[in-house]
Parts: sequence; structure tokens; C-alpha cells
Amino acid sequence: MDITEASERSQAVIDEILGAVVADREFMETVMVGVLSRGHVLLEDVPGTGKTLTAGSLATALGLEFSRIQFTPDLLPADVTGTHVFNERDKTFEFNEGPIFANVVLADEINRAPPKTQAALLEAMQERQVTVDGDTHPLPEPFFVIATQNPVEQEGTFELPEAQVDRFQIKTSIGYPGEDGEFELLKRRLDRDVQTPTVGGVLDVESVRELRQVAETVHADDDVLRYIARIGRETRTHPRVDVGVSPRGIQKLFESARARAVLNDRTFVTPDDVKQVVEPVLAHRIVLKPEAAIEGIDKVSIVREAIDEIPVPTVELDA
Repeated sequence: MDITEASERSQAVIDEILGAVVADREFMETVMVGVLSRGHVLLEDVPGTGKTLTAGSLATALGLEFSRIQFTPDLLPADVTGTHVFNERDKTFEFNEGPIFANVVLADEINRAPPKTQAALLEAMQERQVTVDGDTHPLPEPFFVIATQNPVEQEGTFELPEAQVDRFQIKTSIGYPGEDGEFELLKRRLDRDVQTPTVGGVLDVESVRELRQVAETVHADDDVLRYIARIGRETRTHPRVDVGVSPRGIQKLFESARARAVLNDRTFVTPDDVKQVVEPVLAHRIVLKPEAAIEGIDKVSIVREAIDEIPVPTVELDA
């Protein structure tokens, strides 16, 4: 599969999902960047905007196995990863896989579970495996987590640890649709006799693996690599930043820019590819000082300031 075919197939997946989900194309392309770059996506938004529908539709369009975990205060780590069960017939303990063993896992309302349960995802998201009672079990390939959280519901929620947030390649939101979008939502509902819209399969497991491999072939000039590195370093020197973007975050920005180049049907990374993904990839990794909130400074503004400070390299478009 070459870059052009990968771009066309990715756009076909997005078209299929947008037939069910009323959202901006830019939002869906950002989610697709997570898929292509082997990352995970955190969707933070108000209830009722289509976060769960987006996750399910994405899995169906990609032709992947889907699993949903509803995070609640009483959810235990074993409820996520699985547990050993005694087999009376064989007098042995057998491992029963938990819902984490799927290609696309929806961690719904992830911030409603306590930190101990949230930590059960750390190894899975980073190592693509889980360890239970000393035994390590590999997860399916591809493996992709979409987590959702509702920012307006503070009671009964637990803030995600910084280590957990850093495991997400991308953090984004759907947002409220415009008037035309809500009109389209009602028109679609009028034209069907079921509450939830459906999507069809566009790809399969092997195609998704190939797409991800294509992203690894995208070239980046040294000037672009240095541009990415300087953006990350700039976030660490801001006077209102307590913890800037980590080296892992810089690597994730590079991987996401490569994936963005695939969506743009290009064999090389440009500064524009970097700019298109820099906010959803870097902003959530920054830890601000307490006084930043008082002064009305948020994480996105820190990233934007960093972009403004760094000279943009010139890349030949026929490279």
C-alpha cells in the first residue's frame, strides 16, 4: 500500500463515520491520526455530543473488534484486565480475558474510576500487554484505546494521573455542532426508524496494520525534526509552566505529524503537518503553575505561544 492509497482509504473511513456522527471533519481526521500513529485518544466533552457513538462507529468502519468498559467508582482492575478462574474439572487455574482484550477499547467516562483502576490501563496502553498474577498476556494487534470523560461532571470523578494522561497520543473534543449541524442531526433522525445510526465496514484488521506501517515510511527533513524538538523545549521555559512537554511527547508529535502527512497524501512531513496536530498532541501534557489559572492562561495558549516563538523551516513541496 502506498501513500496515496493509504490516504484514500483513511478518508473513506472518515466519510463513513461522518455519515453517522455529526462532527467536524477536522475532528475526525485528528482521531484518525491517532489510529495511524499507533496512539490512543482521549475525548473530553459535555454529555450528548457523540463521544461513544464516535468510538463504536470508528471500530466498525475499521473492521476491528470493539469492547466497551464503563468506568465506575466500584470498578476493579481485574474487571478490566481479566482474572484467573479455577477449573474444577482440570483442577487448574485458567485465565479469563477481560474486556481490554479487543482491537478498539472504549474506556467510557474513565475519570469516574479510582486511580488504582485507571492504572490498570497503563501497561496495556504503553506495552500492549497486561500482567495478571505474574503472568503476561499480549493484547491484540492493532490495539487502540478511546477514552471519554465529561468535564462538567465534577462530583464522583477522579482526576487522571499525569502518567495516565501522557499515555494518550491525542486529546480532543467534538464540541457542540452549529445550527446547520443540529438541523442535519434532526434530519437524519427523521429519515430512520431507530435511535442510533449505523455505519458499514470499510477496512479490515490487515488493512489497518498496513495503514499504520505506511505512516512509518513518511520522511522528515532534519530542519523539521529540529523544529519539532524546539517546540517541545519552548514549552518548558514558559514562566507559567511547572512541567513542560516530555521527550515522549516530542516523539508523539513527530509520529502524529507523519500520520497527518499520510492523510494529506504526502510522502514527507511539512511544518503545516506539525501545526495541524501540535495542540491536540502537546497541550494535555503540560502542567501549569497555580497562578496560571488566575491569570487566565490555559495549556493551549502555551502551545500557541511556543509555535509563534519558533522560526518555521522551509520545506520544498516537491521533496
